[in-house]
Amino acid sequence: MRVLSIATLFPNPVRPSFGIFVGNQMRAVVARGDVELTMVSPIGIPPWPLSRQEPYVRLKDIPETSDAAGLMVHYPQFTVIPKVGGDSNPGRIARSVLPLARALHAERPFDLVDAQFFFPDGPAAAVVARELGVPLTIKSRGADIHYWGQRPAALRQMREAANQAAGMLAVSAALREDMIALGMPEARIGIHYTGLDRERFRPIERGAARALVSAMPHLGIWSQGPLLVTPGALIPRKGQALVIEALTRLPEARLALAGAGEDEARLRAFAGKLGVEDRVHFLGIVNHDDLPHVLCAADALVLPSASEGLANAWIEGLACGTPIVIPDVGGAREVVKDKSAGRLVARTSEAIAGAVADILADPPTQADVAENATRFSWGTNADNIVHFWHDVAEGRFIGGAAAVGPDVEAVAIA
Repeated sequence: MRVLSIATLFPNPVRPSFGIFVGNQMRAVVARGDVELTMVSPIGIPPWPLSRQEPYVRLKDIPETSDAAGLMVHYPQFTVIPKVGGDSNPGRIARSVLPLARALHAERPFDLVDAQFFFPDGPAAAVVARELGVPLTIKSRGADIHYWGQRPAALRQMREAANQAAGMLAVSAALREDMIALGMPEARIGIHYTGLDRERFRPIERGAARALVSAMPHLGIWSQGPLLVTPGALIPRKGQALVIEALTRLPEARLALAGAGEDEARLRAFAGKLGVEDRVHFLGIVNHDDLPHVLCAADALVLPSASEGLANAWIEGLACGTPIVIPDVGGAREVVKDKSAGRLVARTSEAIAGAVADILADPPTQADVAENATRFSWGTNADNIVHFWHDVAEGRFIGGAAAVGPDVEAVAIA
């Protein structure tokens, strides 16, 4: 089958780790050999003079097509208005993609148009699908529902796209319920769990992993004492400040923040104010080769996000044998089913510190923790999304609370 998929969050030659989980999924789809995938990742560039600032000054030089992400990707540019123009992005994305979509469809028709995020991708893909006269599918991942679903202008577009879609996916059962609560048609929403690079994310004995990362000058993690890791962008929603504050109740512990973002200066100042700055390591963006070693080196992965769908970081941590400490948000209960996986906690520094102390006092084995991630793989993920696309194209998709795919028992909710 021929699928046109649109994803604004996708690896590109300038930012190879940007949306790497979507890139992993689509590479696995292409590897199956039975889907002719046309991948389109629109690049937002603001008007001059903002276009001369970082990161846009580099993004605007991305070629129209590139295989740097491991498959051929089209990178059309659209005009973005930073900070104030988010609600109107779908229309500008659609206008940038339509000429390409029409030309490719005229050469060899697509069977469906797919969006890998609900906003802004979903409403933009809806315009393209209507123009081409083919079915529409949309996947939701978390913030695209929880953040944009609270903005009336965006929500209106999302509901219109949902009503047009022949099938939709959520990364967890909890996110599916959130979509239904926003007024999206329940009967057309299935569940599609994330994948996992099982070769890359696997247990390495914690002491050996810690010695390895401590020897890396660009990481600089000390080898003594309990180590916590919080992966993800440094933005308020991820809750890194709560983990920093928890250190005041965990006097021997250190924290590695694996990510970069707008909140870094505030977090550094906060750590200094609390007197724990010497125990907080700002690693910046950790490349995908080093990240498994960092996760294996940690005694616990702590990620107190305000909202998630089903975070890839949760699964990657578990696969490395590292228990996770997370709030009861999104699909958390679908992942942390007992203490071998970690703890579900309130979003307070006290609760986080208590859960970490509990784990440190009686740590599960890395093998027992990793067992919680055995049902996740990019191969299974690709099989299931292709099965979903076929069902939609053939008019036989029926949504529900079980995971999509030919072998739903392998990934269904317990």
